[in-house]
Amino acid sequence: MVKNNCKYIGVLLLVVVVFYSCGIKKFIPEDERLYTGATIEIDADSSVHKVADLKEDLKTVIRPKPNSKFLGMHLGLYYYYKSQKEKPSFITKWLFKRIGQEPVYQSDVDELEVEEILRNRLENYGFFYSSIGSSFKELEKEASIIYNLKVPASYKMANYKIDSMVSPIYKDIKDLTTKSPFPENMRFDLANLKLERQRLDVELKKKGYFNFNPDFLIFEADTNQYKNKRFDLFLKMKAKVPKKATIPYKLNRINIYPNYNLNDSTKVKEIRFEGKSYHQDSIFFKPKYLDDFITLKEGDFFNPATSKNTARRLSTIGAYKFVNIQYKELDTLATDNLGGLEANIFLSPLTKRAIRAELQAVTKSNNFAGPKLALTYSNRNLFKGGETLNISTNIGYETQISSGDNAGLSSLELGVKAELIFPRVIAPFSINEDFFEYSIPKTKTSIGATYLSRSKLYTLLSGNLAFGYVWNANRYITYELNPISVNYTSLSNTTAEFEEILANNSFLSRSFNQEFISGLTFSFTYNEFSNSSKTHQFYLNSTVDIAGNSISLLGKEKVAGEPKQFLGLEYAQYAKADIDARYHFNFGDKNSQTIAARLFAGYGYAYGNSDVVPFVKQYFSGGPYSVRAFNIRSLGPGTYNDEDNTNSQTIGSFFDKTGNIRLEANMEYRFPIFSFFKGAVFVDAGNVWNSVSNPDFKDSNGNERDKFTSNFINELGMGAGLGLRVDVQGFVIRFDLAAPFHDPSLEKEKRWDFRVDEPVFNFAIGYSF
Repeated sequence: MVKNNCKYIGVLLLVVVVFYSCGIKKFIPEDERLYTGATIEIDADSSVHKVADLKEDLKTVIRPKPNSKFLGMHLGLYYYYKSQKEKPSFITKWLFKRIGQEPVYQSDVDELEVEEILRNRLENYGFFYSSIGSSFKELEKEASIIYNLKVPASYKMANYKIDSMVSPIYKDIKDLTTKSPFPENMRFDLANLKLERQRLDVELKKKGYFNFNPDFLIFEADTNQYKNKRFDLFLKMKAKVPKKATIPYKLNRINIYPNYNLNDSTKVKEIRFEGKSYHQDSIFFKPKYLDDFITLKEGDFFNPATSKNTARRLSTIGAYKFVNIQYKELDTLATDNLGGLEANIFLSPLTKRAIRAELQAVTKSNNFAGPKLALTYSNRNLFKGGETLNISTNIGYETQISSGDNAGLSSLELGVKAELIFPRVIAPFSINEDFFEYSIPKTKTSIGATYLSRSKLYTLLSGNLAFGYVWNANRYITYELNPISVNYTSLSNTTAEFEEILANNSFLSRSFNQEFISGLTFSFTYNEFSNSSKTHQFYLNSTVDIAGNSISLLGKEKVAGEPKQFLGLEYAQYAKADIDARYHFNFGDKNSQTIAARLFAGYGYAYGNSDVVPFVKQYFSGGPYSVRAFNIRSLGPGTYNDEDNTNSQTIGSFFDKTGNIRLEANMEYRFPIFSFFKGAVFVDAGNVWNSVSNPDFKDSNGNERDKFTSNFINELGMGAGLGLRVDVQGFVIRFDLAAPFHDPSLEKEKRWDFRVDEPVFNFAIGYSF
């Protein structure tokens, strides 16, 4: 039956192809043939290598390109012809606008011009005196062309020499050519010669040649000395090159304008500091702090790399909207073959004080919904050293909109956070900031408090304090180290229902008992996503979180056999590490389509003073940034199902779905739809587990359902779905609709079931990965 169906489909497809082909031919004018493309045949000398690669390269210059096909059909051409009818239908006109193509005929092919282009390309590669011919292959209403190329042995370099030039540039160019990338017996290649000119230009600029241009250099090949297709290559300076292009320039003066305004005159009070001139009537930015960001120095040769580095470092301060470095030539051209420059650094500040308000209508996958208001006050350059103070407050109210036992649950959250960022290293010991060549680390301090009240459950008061550093090692790598990270939580106003939940779940109860968390965190991030032009993009983030080791030295055992306490509080002791790896493959017109993949793995280990990782540090799975076919925190742990535990209560299910191990994998195909609307097709898989089974999570037969085992692959929650994204200049509003097709909480024989009638809707800001 399957074989017959396949045969039927094949015949049907063949009929469609023939139908469209015949339909195209009847539209082709009497005196024309449809051009179907070109082939290249190469008869190459035995010394020519990589002939197949050469053929592929030559194909790129052949013009014109024939009309494209889809499954053997000229659909674009078909709808072009149909649209030429006297009254084409609306659908025909729309399809022509979307995929229509004007026909390419045999008469559009200028074979002599193409032959000349091919000959020129071969000469650029060193294959001189190639012979090229062409011939058309004509069929009924169709024609193709064959280009026959006879490629001789290429010319190879015998010697690379520098012709005499004016001083002082001659010596510098001669030194640079000693490190030339040209190998011995190099085949003549025009592209390599252009790259060498660009390399010399970059290196000469680093030596101070401010006015040099790569077009001032010219290569000449001399074959007169040889009879066996060899040549001497000479590098020369073109005639009438300006004198100022052949001498290096030094920075004679550096001017900095820390509070520059286009409408203001630059004639303000001048202060000299560390060999630089700071121009500001009143101190807007203290020179002793700003000086560390400026790598330009008076007396140094001009170097565009140093200039770019200075501009980048100044931009990272966070106090400036624009950084503009301009160079002015001084009248020192005749002095010892050395030019002079004045560097002017114009810094335009951001608005000193700003208030940002955000009002959100929050809808979560756990059926909580409600408004959230966030206010942030920012004060930039607070102490005239580039410091930034951010004070943020938020208030949010959510209520459970689902029916059933959860209906009527509500949540009120109040939060305040103060963050002070210093664009330099604040430490009890001296650090040479010249070590951080790419950017100077920032010191971040923060303190915050949150009040959370959940109706019918509890009140949670938490506070946090952090001190650390963040810095960019290069364009892609960022490090963040928080040697001080303190969290305090206080659980109060617990209801009888919640006390019963804790009594029935010993792991959950112990995770709430440890009120004090003190440790350090370290994060490494490698991110290529900022470079949108790359076809292959990688992202890697790894975080290590260690708590309790330092204060364990000061902890005291109040009661024998019970966890130790610090300042009367039970503290947590654990180590946690996770890794998040992502890959994007961009393709299509302007990289408009993407295949995105993600892998996440995390593990938390409780030891010493703790036998369970604190609740706020545990992993969960499900939701808009995880496995989207399952509600947030509803997946796992392992194969656990609420119905397996007779002590489980619906009201407590929100807390149960956590573990100290998490594995996830995601894959998504993203494509444009229209304007700023984009679509996606995705599949997700993941779950959380416990390394030590929770005794309260055993099923009615006493089997452990939440423990991580070698069978974890069969315990992954899996789902697939469709998505719509509204992407306006990088701000993304995301809608995803997903359904599970493998639910590990069900019995083995029931797990594989694509429940498209039970989709989960996700709304989020930004891409999931």
